[in-house]
Amino acid sequence: MYPDMMNMSPYSTVAHTQIDIDTDVLVAEETGLIQSLIVWNDEVNTFDWVIESLVDICNHTPESAEQCALIVHFSGKYAVKKGDFDTLKPMCEALLDRGISATIG
Repeated sequence: MYPDMMNMSPYSTVAHTQIDIDTDVLVAEETGLIQSLIVWNDEVNTFDWVIESLVDICNHTPESAEQCALIVHFSGKYAVKKGDFDTLKPMCEALLDRGISATIG
């Protein structure tokens, strides 16, 4: 309890604050749902090819692309980019066109 409230009678009138939830914000978040572009490990593509593709398609720095490629290799998959579906879809298609396994989820 707050110190000011400890000395109050239980019959005292206490002002209550009402909090309104802005439902417009919730709707906006649902329509702009953040997705992940996931790259999957395979036994076909080289590290250099995956790194080059992430730099070209996803605008990664070479260092970031290398880290992503290592995580994909050792973990089996990795979310290499986050964003809305409309932004990620062409990136996913471009990776698939290069023979790299990718999904949006």
